[in-house]
Amino acid sequence: MFKKVTAAFAIVAAVSTLVSAEISFDATNKTTLQQEIANLELSVPASAPIEEKGFFFSKAQAEWTIMVFVNGKNNLEPYALKDMNEMEMIGSTDKVNIVTEVGRIAGYDSSDGDWKTARRYLVKKDNDTKKITSPVVQEIAKVDMGDYNHLVEFTKWAQTNYPAKRYMLIIWNHGAGWIKSVRTMEAAKGISYDDQTGNHITTPQLGMAMKSIGKIDVIGTDACLMQMPEVNYEIKDFVDYIVASEETEPGDGYTYNLMLGPLVAKPTMLGAELGKLAVDAYADHYGTQDHTQSLVLASAMNGFIAPINNFVAAAMAANEKPLIKSAMSSAQAYAYAENKDLVHFLSLYAASSANANVKATAKALQDYVTKTLVLHNRTNANYSDSHGLAIYMPNYTNSAYGALAWSKASQWDEFIGWYSK
Repeated sequence: MFKKVTAAFAIVAAVSTLVSAEISFDATNKTTLQQEIANLELSVPASAPIEEKGFFFSKAQAEWTIMVFVNGKNNLEPYALKDMNEMEMIGSTDKVNIVTEVGRIAGYDSSDGDWKTARRYLVKKDNDTKKITSPVVQEIAKVDMGDYNHLVEFTKWAQTNYPAKRYMLIIWNHGAGWIKSVRTMEAAKGISYDDQTGNHITTPQLGMAMKSIGKIDVIGTDACLMQMPEVNYEIKDFVDYIVASEETEPGDGYTYNLMLGPLVAKPTMLGAELGKLAVDAYADHYGTQDHTQSLVLASAMNGFIAPINNFVAAAMAANEKPLIKSAMSSAQAYAYAENKDLVHFLSLYAASSANANVKATAKALQDYVTKTLVLHNRTNANYSDSHGLAIYMPNYTNSAYGALAWSKASQWDEFIGWYSK
């Protein structure tokens, strides 16, 4: 996804289960996240992190380690510093490690020392919202944050030195989901764009990274346009819950104090609850400002194949291309017009079709998305037709699309090839 600095700038920058046992939804609890944070008495670690050769490491196993890969090596650099200061409003405790790698680049922000390396931090609580005061655990002079191998190295380093019962990995940067709007720019799909090296992590490489990392509890992409089956299918076997946005995010992205505060107050929460918290913290902060954010059950991507293939078979047999294209045209779209909300498209097409099988398979697919796959979804009023999962629906075929794990498992690429002729 590309964070929305401006739509034009974002495109230029690209070139360079619900498990019920885990969550208790108490409708009578009206406490807001802001109130919850205000009421916190944050615990101080029982013992300070141990210093070895100048590095600060946590030796005791915490409940959670939150690992934030902050690629500020592009026009988002000012927001990288802002988000670090939001994390420092809460800080690590003996139960929650907040560990980051922050990369910077020349040309966008000269504040806070204007260092141009990558620094790894154990985030500590402070009262300074303008300067990062957390200890620098490690400084790396030259690094490619667009290399998926480096994402793997950071994550394994964090897990080794800050062990926990559960882990959340947040990838912070621009993102493009699956597709770029210009067909000749096929190489620019993915996340974590490093303007210094010109590299980024492609969609298949994200899957390769997660395979190397191994199973974690929650992944969040603090980046635009990433909540798509094309992305999720690559990582489904290596994570329990996926938090992402169908639409672009504002440049500020996550509001980290609103997410981390309740976690520090209740460090025993499980993955589904933290995923829901991440969605709610984001949505509560942006309020009426345009936003989308949802929580997906990763394992449900496996069961997603049958209902989507059933729908594809019914639609192709009905041969209602004009109705399909009309529904595509009217369906909720995002910064890339090829990205459509799947449930909204299905509802529009099924309503216009006279074919009983189309109606039945569309309804079954809608139900699977809204009742099984998407566990929690928040939008503002302008995105009321967003139901938590966008899908690629271009008016042309794309040869690179067939190489995705999603395309190999599903018949969605055959559907695109059929209706676009």
